[in-house]
Amino acid sequence: MTGLTPAAQRRERILREAVRQGLLDRERSLLAAFVDLDGVAATVGSLHRAFPSSPSAPPVLHAFAAKANSLVPVLAELRRLGMGCEVASAGELARALAAGFAPDRIVFDSPAKTEAELRYALGLGVTVNADNHQELARIDRALGGRAPLSKIGVRVNSQLGGGAIAAMSTATSTSKFGVPLADPGSRRELLRAYRARPWLTWVHTHAGSQGCPLELMARGVARAVAFAEEVNAAAGRRQVTGIDIGGGLPVDFAGDATEPAFGTYVAELRAHAPALFSGGYGIVTEFGRSVLAKNGFTAAYVEYTKHMGGRPIAVTHAGVQVATRTVFDPGAWPLRIEAYDGGGTAKRGAPVRQDIAGPACFAGDLLARDRALPLLEPGDIVAVPDTGAYYFSTPFHYNSLPEPAVHGVRTHSDGRVAFELLRPAQDPWDVPVPDRGVHGTPRRERAHEPAHGVR
Repeated sequence: MTGLTPAAQRRERILREAVRQGLLDRERSLLAAFVDLDGVAATVGSLHRAFPSSPSAPPVLHAFAAKANSLVPVLAELRRLGMGCEVASAGELARALAAGFAPDRIVFDSPAKTEAELRYALGLGVTVNADNHQELARIDRALGGRAPLSKIGVRVNSQLGGGAIAAMSTATSTSKFGVPLADPGSRRELLRAYRARPWLTWVHTHAGSQGCPLELMARGVARAVAFAEEVNAAAGRRQVTGIDIGGGLPVDFAGDATEPAFGTYVAELRAHAPALFSGGYGIVTEFGRSVLAKNGFTAAYVEYTKHMGGRPIAVTHAGVQVATRTVFDPGAWPLRIEAYDGGGTAKRGAPVRQDIAGPACFAGDLLARDRALPLLEPGDIVAVPDTGAYYFSTPFHYNSLPEPAVHGVRTHSDGRVAFELLRPAQDPWDVPVPDRGVHGTPRRERAHEPAHGVR
């Protein structure tokens, strides 16, 4: 393992043990994903330490953004580590409840909540952040003049600008999210909405995501805090008692570094929004990618290799179905690729520029183009680090490619690597019941069919 970073050494150790235990297998398990649960615990610990709360200050709730990885066992693990859960759909709310989160530790942020969803969430006591004035009117109807069980806030858009990835920038002047603070008359209208509803006690903002600088994110939070102070001054009391600052801490996909750290972001927040830490506001965060991305990776076998136009191409079983963003927008979402032999040992041959292709039937299904790696051969394994969030947990079913198994990994004090199944592999030969239609389709004759994974 000489020359490998500690994180890469850990991936190699996990891969070798996964091959030994048959979790990666040339016949039956050509693609698998792994979540480093020890790494998750360390990351969550660093998040808790970065946002200390004193006994005299309101508590801090770190609500994991379920969209980043909505597997129920993963959510349950995060709950055990002291996190709450932020959800953006009815399906994510159902998963958060299935993972055991108490309703008052769930935050519902969808920009398209239905009346039925609002009634359900408010009936449970789930925190709700309204996205617009029309939604506030729906909440009025759902409450019917009753005091809410839930904490309720409004999402505001600071309209500060975007980051390097336009599709991920939520604080632009024309973002689809929240109520604008800078549009003519909008701030006054929102102040009137707060004055008319004493139960509006939170302000929510989310100014960052991958590609956004920390300074932009912190300035967005500062504008939300300033608006909360304005509401309280107008009310003559502390009506707004909490600020939901969202998540969006970017991740370094170029290497194993875990920068920027949560503490670095807190330093920016203290510089730009010191009132956030005055002790008068409860704080909610909604980090997702920064909690899980670095703590998961995908591994797949190389099925074939070829040369085309003088360039080597390795065709693997990992592609658009588990790395959708990277395949469709490789410039914004590049991923590292690591080369291993069939036993899970890192290859150390001279680097050769080659394409790493996926199994889907379209030309653009490439994990990497012209990437320098030890020359891959059939039966080798490619590992794709940093895919613990938004990748294998959110599969794309192009070509009816099956969802891979996801395994949690823990290392015991005696050095033993232990796996626990977080999601079973989907059998490509089983047509899901909903896809069979009202009349159904015949089930395959299992005794006469090839084994799972055989092509």
